[in-house]
Amino acid sequence: MAHEVRAVVAQEKGKPVEIETIVVPDPGPGETLVRVQACGVCHTDLHYREGAINDDFPFLLGHEAAGVVEAVGLGVDTPKVGDVVILNWRAVCGRCRACLRGRPWYCFATHNATQKMTLASTSQPLSPALGIGAFCELTLVAAGQCTPVDPAARPEVAGLLGCGVMAGLGAAMITGEVGRGDSVAVFGCGGVGDAAIAGARLAGATTIIAVDRDPRKLEWAKEFGATHTVDASAEDPVAAVQAATGGFGADVCIEAVGHPKVMEQAFYARDLAGTLVQVGVPNPQMRIDLPMLDFFGRGGRLRPSWYGDCLPSRDFPLLINLHLQGRLPLDKFVTETIPLDGVEDAFHRMERGEVLRSVVVL
Repeated sequence: MAHEVRAVVAQEKGKPVEIETIVVPDPGPGETLVRVQACGVCHTDLHYREGAINDDFPFLLGHEAAGVVEAVGLGVDTPKVGDVVILNWRAVCGRCRACLRGRPWYCFATHNATQKMTLASTSQPLSPALGIGAFCELTLVAAGQCTPVDPAARPEVAGLLGCGVMAGLGAAMITGEVGRGDSVAVFGCGGVGDAAIAGARLAGATTIIAVDRDPRKLEWAKEFGATHTVDASAEDPVAAVQAATGGFGADVCIEAVGHPKVMEQAFYARDLAGTLVQVGVPNPQMRIDLPMLDFFGRGGRLRPSWYGDCLPSRDFPLLINLHLQGRLPLDKFVTETIPLDGVEDAFHRMERGEVLRSVVVL
């Protein structure tokens, strides 16, 4: 039996989103039907609305979500009906060359639900954001996109691990391999950057430098563990990072903006043989221009971080447990909770830098 539910849909490039009735089919083989409890408003959703990802309109937006499994399809043994799950867009295949080499966090053949959700009015198939589509009361995903976690965590907090917060935590803890006593500089202190700061603190970094142009964001960064702040509109961030690290530069620099100039600053703010992690998402027109001798002569590592190089089945339960122990303040990322019809206004608050995360609660 198909289900008709309300959902946030982007019909045309650059146009405000609309609340539409959509049709969600029952799960087929390998699929899971999830009743969404909460879903964060991520910048990636805005990229979809603006046509910056692709032009497969109409889009069913939303992907940073937590909910409860309502039904499973043939052959699905995990998750089970009633499980509280975080939705993830890295459902690993277990068969590609990355998975077979024991590196499933690089899976090259991640999968989504086979059946399509559609507009009730026209039967037009919807393109779900990041293969999820969770600004709706029910959504259909591949079983591997559901990671069971401890139900004690509030859904509006847990769901944020589904994308941006996990990307930042993973950029520091997994990709950047931040260790005890390290110095870390994070360039860009929105949700992803603040998550990188929280991850660096959790990993044992002793000097954590937050770099941004917005004083409000620098204040937020302190709440997540920044020991130093740099206003990049008032001083040279490279010199400021070096000054905070005895003149050497940081062991790990994390670029969380997705801009060539910021990446260049992060590159030069590293200590010799330091690591640069780029987790900010650029647009397709952006290019990097660095002197090749500087690339060679400074040594170290330059590492892009896709989804924080996470493995959801391993990392989501661990991070939720750390949150429940009081060691990871996921609740601080939730600036506001909003209804389903509040997404368009939330996009504008996000563009103005007024929120870390707006979260739709259903």
